[in-house]
Amino acid sequence: MQQGDPLYRYHRQTLLAGFGAEGQERLGAGHAVVVGVGALGCPAADLLVRAGVGRVTLIDRDVVEMTNLQRQTLFDEADARAGRAKAEAARRRLEAVNSQARVEGVVGDCCARTAESMMLDGPLGRADVIVDGTDNFETRFLLNDVSVKHALPYVYGGAVGTRAVCATFRPPQTACLRCLFETPAPGSTETCDSVGVLAPVATMVGAREALEAMKILTGRADLASRSLLSFDPWLGERRGLDLGGAKRAGCECCGRREFGFLAGDRGGRTTAMCGRGAVQVSPESAGGDVDLGAVLARLSIHGAFALEEGVVRGEFAGELGDAGGPVRLTVFGDGRAIVHGTTEPSRARVVYAKYVGG
Repeated sequence: MQQGDPLYRYHRQTLLAGFGAEGQERLGAGHAVVVGVGALGCPAADLLVRAGVGRVTLIDRDVVEMTNLQRQTLFDEADARAGRAKAEAARRRLEAVNSQARVEGVVGDCCARTAESMMLDGPLGRADVIVDGTDNFETRFLLNDVSVKHALPYVYGGAVGTRAVCATFRPPQTACLRCLFETPAPGSTETCDSVGVLAPVATMVGAREALEAMKILTGRADLASRSLLSFDPWLGERRGLDLGGAKRAGCECCGRREFGFLAGDRGGRTTAMCGRGAVQVSPESAGGDVDLGAVLARLSIHGAFALEEGVVRGEFAGELGDAGGPVRLTVFGDGRAIVHGTTEPSRARVVYAKYVGG
């Protein structure tokens, strides 16, 4: 392989035993869809594009903020100052990294209405693998529905605090995400905005997701991980759960093939509050009792919040609304919340996922 050869830039990769030029050509013909271009999606997308994956679609509904720069490796201060859309900022960066790759940035909300078209009918064609860069279980369950319904491999990952988890699901051969997890109650799950996140941990997860996606794209799905790996590099802890017997015949998704999140029958609802400049967010598991004291503790580090008469309410110190004023939030005991200061449902869901979780 000589300089000037299109594959020369991948020379060190093609030297790998069992990879070679054939593996590189398979990567070049592959299409990875990265949903969420944050702490996980940035390193995953970066590694996939550098490795020579021919088509990469980036989907994200959010914009770059200064607090992202600690861990989201595709962005810089200019992106944060301009409030650029993450999908577009990442696309421009990755096209500069590898002009041979086709990178599409989709600035939009991956929801029941849009998910299938984003994965199956986008400008770059049908996905060969879904890479999870999301920050909430409702979107993950939606991706899982698409994965199972269309037999698309799904590489799952998560990182919060110093802890991380990742797994690879290949329906119909393996269990799916719903075989392992139920919908968490609102306010019951930690988020990066409530307990923080250590950047190297998130990068480790993103790198592992890229590795698993590369196995699939090179035709070596037989090498894909067969366990749910959880680890805490800060504490030096690591454990794996064998997924060999995890597939449940009665699983709502891969067993009964009921795709409630994709159909819109499951998952949260958003309702614009006419004349109030606010959006109500009702998560999938709303209706139960929420620990409002725990919600208050999380929110208090981000602004002035109080628990009064069974409701947590207040405003954020650094979260600005559509008109430039502070975003206010009201959280009810059943898990519902009203996000004041925006009329955009996708923005309201971002606020809810960041600060309430679940």
